[in-house]
Amino acid sequence: MEDGFSSYSSLYDTSSLLQFCNDDSASAASSMEVTDRIASLEQRVQMQEDEIQLLKSALADVVRRLNLSEEQQAMGSRRGPTKARPMIATLPLRPTVNNGTILPKKGSTLPSPSGSGSRKDTSTTANKSTVRRANSNEHVGTLTRKDSGDSKGNRTRAGSTGSNSSGKRSDSKQRDPVFNAGMRRVTHCKEEGYVKMYLKGRPITMFMPKDQVDSYCLEARADLPSNKLKLDWVYGYRGRDCRSNLYLLPTGETVYFIASVVVLFNVDEQLQRHYTGHTDDIKCLAVHPDKITIATGQVAGTSSDGKLAPHVRVWDSVSLNTLHVLGTGFFDRALVCLAFSKSNGGNTLCVVDDSNDHVLSVWDWQREDRLAEVKCSNESVFAADFHPTDSNIVVTCGKSHLYFWNLEKGMLVKKQGLFEKQEKPKFVLCVTFAENGDAITGDSSGNILVWGKGTNRISHVIQGAHEGSIFALCMLRNGTLVSGGKDRRLISWDSSYQQIQTVEVPELFGPIRTVAEGRGETVLIGTTKNFVLQGSLDGEFMSITQGHTDELWGLAVHPWKPHFLTCGYDRQVCLWDSSSHQLIWSKSMEDTAQSAGFHPSGAVVAIGTQTGRWLVLDTDSKDLVTVHTDGNEQLSVMRYGPDGNFLAIGSHDNYIYIYAVAENGRKYSRVGKCSGHSSFITHLDWSVDSQYLVSNSGDYEILYWIPSVCKQVVSVETTRDIEWATHTCTLGFQVFGLWPDGSDGTDINAVCRSNDKRLLVTGDDFGKVHLFAYPCSQFRAPSHFYGGHSSHVTNVTFLYNDSYLVSTGGKDMSVMQWRIV
Repeated sequence: MEDGFSSYSSLYDTSSLLQFCNDDSASAASSMEVTDRIASLEQRVQMQEDEIQLLKSALADVVRRLNLSEEQQAMGSRRGPTKARPMIATLPLRPTVNNGTILPKKGSTLPSPSGSGSRKDTSTTANKSTVRRANSNEHVGTLTRKDSGDSKGNRTRAGSTGSNSSGKRSDSKQRDPVFNAGMRRVTHCKEEGYVKMYLKGRPITMFMPKDQVDSYCLEARADLPSNKLKLDWVYGYRGRDCRSNLYLLPTGETVYFIASVVVLFNVDEQLQRHYTGHTDDIKCLAVHPDKITIATGQVAGTSSDGKLAPHVRVWDSVSLNTLHVLGTGFFDRALVCLAFSKSNGGNTLCVVDDSNDHVLSVWDWQREDRLAEVKCSNESVFAADFHPTDSNIVVTCGKSHLYFWNLEKGMLVKKQGLFEKQEKPKFVLCVTFAENGDAITGDSSGNILVWGKGTNRISHVIQGAHEGSIFALCMLRNGTLVSGGKDRRLISWDSSYQQIQTVEVPELFGPIRTVAEGRGETVLIGTTKNFVLQGSLDGEFMSITQGHTDELWGLAVHPWKPHFLTCGYDRQVCLWDSSSHQLIWSKSMEDTAQSAGFHPSGAVVAIGTQTGRWLVLDTDSKDLVTVHTDGNEQLSVMRYGPDGNFLAIGSHDNYIYIYAVAENGRKYSRVGKCSGHSSFITHLDWSVDSQYLVSNSGDYEILYWIPSVCKQVVSVETTRDIEWATHTCTLGFQVFGLWPDGSDGTDINAVCRSNDKRLLVTGDDFGKVHLFAYPCSQFRAPSHFYGGHSSHVTNVTFLYNDSYLVSTGGKDMSVMQWRIV
């Protein structure tokens, strides 16, 4: 489309003008989707009276321009757009902000209504571009792009500046760039000082501070941050649904895993090392007889680049170097069991995957050669292990089965365990071996069965050894057998299978999932509530690691101490000390928790739940200060103003609830609610002076508020230069460069700016933590990125002094602490 009056003559006729004047949808872009038009009209209803007056003025201006263009057409004039430009250029342009779009004031133009008014041939209108405002500086840049790919991202909402043109262009004016990246396009209008980004075809207009309007260039390259991150500490353990994943190494380190990290924790020195070679959830772990080499297996996963194959990694626990990667492309879904052979120097490794047939395979891991494979069972397999004196025998157990496999000439031959007179259990849950070579199993009936060496028959039964399932069996160096189960009892048995003593693990820690031999007389216990305990068979247990047991979302940092708080769907609120890596306190709640925020004094912390209830807890005593309810949907954000006088609560019911706060966070009175978003609230930030609030929503809106009166601010001149105390909103001029190519708008879950305003960190849906330089206002800004989480990273935040960064994983239930280096 050409600039100027001649362009209007080809896009409008009198019938379209009549529709334009009488139809409320006239302010909608010609290619706008129905949902966008509805959302735009809903927002229009909420506009203030002066905004309606501005639209009337703009409409009158359109009518005038259309009349001029029709007169030119009737005269048969073929003049170019250059003669019309001076008149248009004299019209003032002062847009206001509303719901992420631009509302034109007098002197701007409105797009045509959809489905009418265009007389151009089909080749001109094929890509459904919006009508371009005559005096806008948004032009096609130097990057090549296909018109056909732009139709989706080219839709604009009510009154927004046109962002792309169709047909031919005759003007030779210098054009600012348009970047097209899959579903995301970015345009820059220098005259009005904004950048517009499209997510899922929705326009997001972000105004830059006045002092950057003249100097800003969209094509400028952003720099990598000068700092990097180093994983310092991992909080949590995966015991809820994994077995045999806890061992003590000769170095004094306890080895276990959570998310995609293997943790090597020296309890005495309070030091952690981490193996981070995996790309998704680790499900199984085995230690070589040399006590140095370790094998770990992971699930199939996804990344921003595509699918990740399940595989086994064999690595050195001293250097943390990966030695071998096995089975990429062979295994299916996940790895569930791993074991090294014992009698042939640990040269072979048996693996069971999580395919429908639960394929058992035996590998020469040093040569990365598969020696044999066989379909193990259609049912779940819980354990697999080599016989201690015969490396050709493998025992597997699981739902309704116990199999003895013999490796003969590249084939695995099966013998089924015969229960005979013994009632067959529903699940055989664990297996270990006695010194004489007997196999010992624990099952869901609470029985311990002994199977004679080299046979598939029962030689001894300990009936009712536990009340309920036996999850773990461990043979100690001195020949003592230790069993642990659902009844939380740890029972020791002598070589004649007579009970020596029984100790019960406190209910707080949960049922025993796995047992390993520790130093001297100690044992290590992993529980289903994700605790790692160190203790003795006499009954004194100390928690050395603990974590959450369900999806994790809430994260808040103390304003002046090295403490942070986490909360999630397990109804647990936990306060941690980042210096000592210890849990300070935990508190159980009635509702699942979603969000948290500290009062600036640090005296109290507010917790938002999934039910609309929110609580305030005393930070020191964890006592309940007050409880309130706003709506019945989840509260995504709890954010105190910097002066501590207000609390803003972002809800999934589309409202922001504002409370006045007194008595150092101990007294609350509701001011009102901010109404204007057409989708759920995702993020909130306060201004430095506590006078303004900015919010993001699920449909990518950016709105500004005066929270003390719960009024929306629509003036660009008011909002563009506000200094924000924090930057957790994922949408805004200072952060739009963090969005990756092809993003659908939900990939970034959390953002946080460092307190020194030099760094910006994000957590995404692919388990990655990205570190950017701040401000991040260049398209495709580069970043350092770090793995470790195996689920979506739900939250990220810097500690008060920027010494560390904390990130939370969603379904991996982990909390990771990163040192900034």
